[in-house]
Order: sequence, then structure tokens, then C-alpha cells
Amino acid sequence: MGTENAPGGKASPDPQDVQPSMFHSIKLFVLCHSVLQLAQLMISGYLKSSISTVEKRFGLSSRTSGLLASFNEVGNTALIVFVSYFGSRVHRPRLIGCGAILVSLAGLLMTLPHFISEPYRYDSTSPENTPQDFEASLCLPTASASAPAPSNANCSSSTEAQHLGLVGIMFVAQTLLGVGGVPIQPFGISYIDDFAHNSNSPLYLGILFAVTMMGPGLAFGLGSLMLRLYVDINRMPEGGISLTIKDPRWVGAWWLGFLIAAGTVALAAIPYFFFPKEMPKEKHELQFRRKVLAVTDSPARKGKDSPTEQSPGEATKKQHGPVQIAPNLTVIQFIKVFPKVLLQTLRHPTFLLVVLSQVCLSSMAAGMGTFLPKFLERQFFITASYANLLIGCLSFPSIIVGIVVGGVLVKRLHLGPVGCSVLCLLGMLLCLFFSLPLFFIGCPSHQIAGIIHQPGAQPGLELFPGCMESCSCQSDGFNPVCDPSAHVEYITPCHAGCSSRVVQDALDKSQVFYTNCSCVAGGNPVLAGSCDSTCSHLVVPFLLLVSLGSALACLTHTPSFLLILRGVKKEDKALAVGIQFMFLRILAWMPSPVIHGSAIDTTCVHWSLSCGHRAVCRYYNNDLLRNRFIGLQFFYKTGSMICFALVLAVLRQQTKEARTKESRSSPGLEQQLLVSEPGKKSEDSRV
Repeated sequence: MGTENAPGGKASPDPQDVQPSMFHSIKLFVLCHSVLQLAQLMISGYLKSSISTVEKRFGLSSRTSGLLASFNEVGNTALIVFVSYFGSRVHRPRLIGCGAILVSLAGLLMTLPHFISEPYRYDSTSPENTPQDFEASLCLPTASASAPAPSNANCSSSTEAQHLGLVGIMFVAQTLLGVGGVPIQPFGISYIDDFAHNSNSPLYLGILFAVTMMGPGLAFGLGSLMLRLYVDINRMPEGGISLTIKDPRWVGAWWLGFLIAAGTVALAAIPYFFFPKEMPKEKHELQFRRKVLAVTDSPARKGKDSPTEQSPGEATKKQHGPVQIAPNLTVIQFIKVFPKVLLQTLRHPTFLLVVLSQVCLSSMAAGMGTFLPKFLERQFFITASYANLLIGCLSFPSIIVGIVVGGVLVKRLHLGPVGCSVLCLLGMLLCLFFSLPLFFIGCPSHQIAGIIHQPGAQPGLELFPGCMESCSCQSDGFNPVCDPSAHVEYITPCHAGCSSRVVQDALDKSQVFYTNCSCVAGGNPVLAGSCDSTCSHLVVPFLLLVSLGSALACLTHTPSFLLILRGVKKEDKALAVGIQFMFLRILAWMPSPVIHGSAIDTTCVHWSLSCGHRAVCRYYNNDLLRNRFIGLQFFYKTGSMICFALVLAVLRQQTKEARTKESRSSPGLEQQLLVSEPGKKSEDSRV
């Protein structure tokens, strides 16, 4: 209050505060913080857009890549609790700037494995001193002197240690990424709420969240652009490469997106070192907001504005709860008290059920956000770049629309706690309904000679035919070729019995053929690359249904948040929100990517080998992949719907008991309750 009545007074005796600079404006802080949170979510979401590329580049399983993605939450969760302890004791803008610098350094650290590792060799069967895709993958006589060495010939303890070191660097970078993000959002929101006008604070926070939500969409858009470039674009071999972006061995420049995002975060962090620890509280309401309220609100609302004007007093009263006690506690005392407060908060049935429902929804979102690009890439045989483009253009805009529509419905319909629970239950029911067709939209697996046998196909393709016994083929080689006449795919030209390679130059690109193939019916030549899919066009309707389901699920965002605020005492609201986010991280965002990755790994039918160990999966059973991935999503959606149904039942029972108690104590109060009910709902919906 001292800074509000006398800007630059006792609270800030610094001479610079007598004539405030441009950094003493809360509007500028809102602008800077919107840009920073946008860049932070872009760098934290970028790994999810390139998850399949990182798997191929470093030979990771989906379970390991899911664990890598979830390590972003490990460092965040370990320190987020202490944010509520430090509060406004620290210089919040500078701490935000330091956190942003750490995020930027973590992004740079993510790119380090690319620069210290050897160049990517998409044909591991070729010796390092010969062009890739040359003779090593052809059918050569077993006694030939140029026969390829065993796959583990180059393996040694130092090689395995180097691989573990590269993966370990990425795990450390993801942990630092989470640690750096700890102070950014909580301190930014509290700083805006402290120094913005009471009427302008909700508008500023709304602008902040609206801009921030575009971050993941931009991350997938950036991934779509970067993955079209070859991974070693900075160190291309002299003879170039013979890969195209549709080749399953293609690895895009995943590291380049981290460089761009890290640079953006570093630039966005600079202004925070010039903002003051405290600034004069904003005195005037925005003219824009006054005009909107004058048009949209009726004169009757003037009588309802008194609670808003009393909000400073109410805030003072709320300080009698744990928020006021916290400044007097040491760190050790705070750690000792926290479990008791946690158990006390969990005793509220509505709070517990809503948090469990949000855990289910967050688990669904974490798994979908991490592995949806890879799922589309494998299920519909599209490129990683195209999958990211579709997700960035369809899925994330639908999520924003769902959250906004949910907030508008709560506002316009003046929904109370029971109404909010009904809206959440209805949204999840519709989400489940539109998720059912996803089980039946997908592409069947390609027929892979010796690996996947389709019903009704030639029986001789179930095992490797004897025609390649005279060839010295490596079992872990991977240079897929396709027989277009029979629509059969072979792992390498050697497994097809091909002994020669022909390059046919065209105007726009060159086409590679393999001829003299003894294992192909009729000895027809085979084309380099995987077989084309006839159902890749189904990816658009599939993703439209996914986007529609995501929008319906996001309808529950605002009403469920209001249910949490209504389910606890006033003095416990701030702590309840902190506990909510802690549970979401521990129970959803951390384990869900690992669970989804493990489920995806169970559908693999052919693994590549690295030094005798399983590395990245080459081929999946698409039907199993679709049923288990979508089934896991369906399981979480069902759990969320059941929790919202229980919330509705509890609230109705509590309302019934309250009315029965009031009618017994004073029958005349029941009529007064009915008269005052609309006003109460209107006040609740304004939070």
C-alpha cells in the first residue's frame, strides 16, 4: 500500500524510482513475460516434436525416449514446492531472468551430443572409407573377401561408454531445463498480480496464458521445418547423400531447433535484469476494459462490484492462513509442516476427486503430446516433418479453443459448483464418444519378408527363403527395398538376393533400383525405400477426431479449476493450487511418457541391434500399436469421466444435506436461499 500511495517513497528510496524508467511499467512486464513463457514452452516442447528422430539417431527405445521427455519434470518437481516458501522474499524479476538463462544453457547442452558424436551413418554395413549404400548391402558370396564384418566388430567398452555419455548429457540437459523453468511462471504471475490494478490483473493474466499456449504449437511447427533438413547439414560428406526425406533411415536436423529456441529464450531473459524488485502499483483501470464493461454489463452489476473493491481487505484476511505463517518459518520448519498441510488439504473429497480427474487428463495429454508424432509417422507411413505440421496446425489450436469455450460457458451460464461438474462430465462423455472411431482408423502393417506375414499372402514369405543362403547378409542391416508388383518389403537388397545396383537419373531426382534379385518372383527389380502406403490419406480424418476429442476434454479446464477453488477453504486456496500442480507432475507428467513408451515397445516386431543390445525399433505391428496406444488414452479418459461423475454425486449430496439442515433449523430460510441463489452463482462465476 505504501508503494501505491507514494510511488518511489519509503519502499523504494532509490533515486532511480523518483522518475520511473520504462521498466517500472507492469504492461511492459506482461509483454516480456508472455514472450518468455512462449519461448520456454517452445524449447520444452521441441523434444516431443523430434522424439522419433532422436530415437533413430541415438538408438533409443520408446521407453527410454519417454523417460528422457519426463526428466524435464524431475528437476521442476524437486524445487517447485520451495517457490511457495520464498514468495516475495527474493528479487523475482532477476530470479526469473536467471532461470531463463539456465533454460537457454540447457537447450544448448541438448545440442552438444550432435557436435561431439561421429557423423550419422544411415548404412551401418558400409565400411567408413566407402560410400554408403554401395556394395555392402548387396548379395555378396559368403567367401568374398569384401564380405561385411559382423555388426558388433566395432563395439568396445569405449564405444558403449561414449554412447551412454551422449544419452546422459541429454538427460542432464532435460533436468536443467526443468530446474530453470521453476521460477518463471509462479514468480511472474505473482509479480503481475501484486503490481497490476485489481481490475486489470485478470486481463493481464488472460493475455499471458493466451500467448503462452501458442508455445507448443510453435515447437511442432519449428520441428516440421528443422526435420526437413539432414542431420549433418553442417558436415555433409563429399559425395552427398542418397537419402530422401521419405526414407525410413532419414534423420532430420533435430539439434538445430534447440539452438533457435535457446537463442530466443536468452534474448527474452535480458529485460528481467532491469525490472525492479518492487514497482508502484498500477493506479488506473484500462480504458479498454471500462468500455467493454460499459457495453456488456448491466447497471445492476454496479451493486455487485463492492466485493471487488474490497479484495485488498479480503486478501489481508486471507493472510491469517498458511500464507501469512510461511514468512516466519525457516526452510526446515517449512519442510516439516508441509506434509501435515498436504494431508489436511487432501481430506476435502471434492478437491481429491477433481485432482485425480486432472491427473488422468494430464496423463492422457502427456502421452499424446510426447508420442503422437511418432504414432502418426508409423501408423500412416508419413514423414516426421508432415506429422509435426499437422499437429501444430490442428491439435493445438483445438486445445486453445476448448479452454476458451469452457471459460465462456462458465461465465455466460453463471455455473456454480454443480453446474461446473455437469459441464466437465458432459465434456468427457462426448470426448469418449468421439474417441471410439479411432480404434478403426489406421493402416495395416506392410508385408515384410521374414518378419510380418499378411493373411492370404504367399506362404514362402513367412521365413527368409533359401535363395539368400549364399549371400553374406547381416542380420541387423537396414536398407529397405520394395517389390512393387507383390507389395513386399525386404530389410536390405541382400535379403532380396539382389547383386547389382542401378541409378536412374531423372529431371528432379534420381531413382535407385536393385536388379538380379534371386528372391523376388520373376527376378523383377526392386525399388530403394519402403513400400508406399495406400491409406496415408486417413491421417487427416484421424487427427481431426483427435483434435475434436482434445477440444472437448479441454472444456473441463476452467470448470475443474473452479471446483478446486470451491472445494477448499479460502485461506487454503493458494496452497491447494500448488498441491494440485505437484500431484499433476508426480502422477501424470513424469510417469505417463514412460508408460506410453513401454506400451509402444511391446508392439515392436523387429529391433535393430547395437553391440548386441536392442536399440531402436524398425517395424511395428500397426494393429497392436493402434489398439494399445488409443486404448491407453481411452483408459485415462474413462478414469477422468468416472471421477467427474463422483464429484457430481458428492456435490449433490452436500447440497441436499445443507438444504435439509437449513430447513430443519429455520423453515423461512429456504425461501431466502432460493431468492439469493442467482446472485451467488453470478458471483461464483466471476472468479
